[in-house]
Parts: sequence; structure tokens; C-alpha cells
Amino acid sequence: MEGESSFSVVAPPVFDGEDYQVWAVRMEAFLDACDLWEAVEEDYEVPPLPGNPTMAQIKTHKEKKTKKSKAKNCLFAAVSPTIFSKIMSLGSAKAIWDFLKNEYKGDERIRGMKVLNLVREFEMQHMKESETVKVYVERLSGIANKVRILGAELTDNRIVQKILVSLPERYEATIASLENTKDLSKISLAELAIEEKTLKKLAVK
Repeated sequence: MEGESSFSVVAPPVFDGEDYQVWAVRMEAFLDACDLWEAVEEDYEVPPLPGNPTMAQIKTHKEKKTKKSKAKNCLFAAVSPTIFSKIMSLGSAKAIWDFLKNEYKGDERIRGMKVLNLVREFEMQHMKESETVKVYVERLSGIANKVRILGAELTDNRIVQKILVSLPERYEATIASLENTKDLSKISLAELAIEEKTLKKLAVK
């Protein structure tokens, strides 16, 4: 019970009209963790109680009604005042979710343009002199995750390739050393992160 009460104070992510895809992923995870996603995904009706209901029937009936109300309230709490004014008259959590999806997800052409811009941003990245390999990996992974959320593919292997060809000159000897000990076409992001300490040590010699 203590764990449940501490979790209940966590606020849902707030959507202000930007980055719908990111918000939708986070919000679905939040609702699922609160055991409310079913009330959003399926707009089920709660049938009236039969005559002389059992305690179990009363409990189930109350739980289903409560979940629908809580899911709707969570979505109301997870949007900015401007967006709330657009959804305040909608009657169910599913209706609210579908409206936001249709309104902000965008069509294929718009998503395609977003993907194109993100891929261009990815290709233009270079490791800064003040950055560590870890920070550079995280920066590139952040862009890649935005591409994936939009439904396109940008693999970890592609990120590794990008990192290896865009490291500063001080890492050239290190890359050559890695080429002699590993298959760079198969090295993972996790393995590259593990190598960072070695990269640093060799880079300052």
C-alpha cells in the first residue's frame, strides 16, 4: 500500500501541442502503470448492476466506473489549458485520446518531413571537443529515438557507424586499434560505451 500511495503522487507528462509522438508514448506508459490504459484503449460500457447484486459484482462495477473516470481525469490533467479547452466537452477517455491523436499526430506527409529533418540533423552531428564519447552517444541516440517514434528506422548499428566516422582526430589511433581487435560492423552501442574509458586513456597518451 505504501508503494501505491507514493506512486500516486507522480504527475503525468503534460502535452502543450508539441512533440505529440513523444508525449503519447510517455502517457501510454503512465496510464498503463496506473492500470488505466484499458479504459482508454477500449471504450467499454459499464452495465448496470443486476437486482440483488453480490458483493463481488458491486466491487467490479465500481472498479470499472472508477477506472473510466480516473483515465479521463488523467488526460485532463496531462494537457495545457489551451488544449484542455478543446477536449473538455468529450465524454470518455478514449474520445479524448482519439481526438488528440487525430489532431496532433499529423498525416504521413508531415511525419515524413519530420523524419527527413531529424535524419538531416543526425547526419550533421559532430562530436564537440568538450564532449565525452558517452555524451555524444546519448545525443545521437536522442535524435534516433525521435525518428523511431515517428515510425521510421534508425538502427543502433547506424549510430555506431556515425560515431566512429565523426570522432575527433585525437581518436584516430584508438579507432585503428579497435579495428584490429573488433568487428566494427557488429559492435553495439553498449560495447562502444564500455570502450569509452579505453578511448580516453589512449586519447591522452
